[in-house]
Amino acid sequence: MRILLIEDDHVLGEAVRDQLLADSHSTDWVQRLDHAGEALKVGAFELVLLDLMLPDGQGVPFLRALRARGDVTPVIILTALDQVSDRIAGLNAGADDYMVKPFDLSELSARIGSVARRYAGNPNPLVEVGALQIDLAARTIRSDGRPVLLTAREWALFEAFVQAPGRVFSKSQLEEHLYSFDANIESNTIEVHVSRLRKKLGRAVIETERGLGYRLASA
Repeated sequence: MRILLIEDDHVLGEAVRDQLLADSHSTDWVQRLDHAGEALKVGAFELVLLDLMLPDGQGVPFLRALRARGDVTPVIILTALDQVSDRIAGLNAGADDYMVKPFDLSELSARIGSVARRYAGNPNPLVEVGALQIDLAARTIRSDGRPVLLTAREWALFEAFVQAPGRVFSKSQLEEHLYSFDANIESNTIEVHVSRLRKKLGRAVIETERGLGYRLASA
């Protein structure tokens, strides 16, 4: 997934960003709400991690404004505010989850996966595609029982297909999933990675829709 992290604490921000990258998520990190607003205007994000106390304002009004203009991007609040009233305000503003600092980074990974699966319409982390057994929570793949190892980039692309079966992804949409893995994405990067996925998972797993892009095979 491509995730927008809005956090002004440098130490925590670095730790969360590194965890997200280790989980094969491309991550954009900003430290102000105005920068977050600009990022959301130009980037296609699948999740927002939102601190509530930023140098230029409060996260809850920012979230309310986001929802008021019809933006349904999932949002997980990360904050030191631990009162029940704070939780209620955040969830009522449109947050999908609420985590109180300090939190365990592994739990954050699990919460992100849970929210992503709910939005994909399949809360079950276990998915089968042909001979492939995919565990979205553990980020593992088996082919006829044998483990298949993917790089972080390969997983980021394949997860996009699995989370939206039947959807045709254009080349530019797939590039969004690799944004923070490499600032200079080559013109043939997607073709190269799709070719590698087919080699590891089977040629029939990812179909080409000529002139449109790629999608996960239906069976």
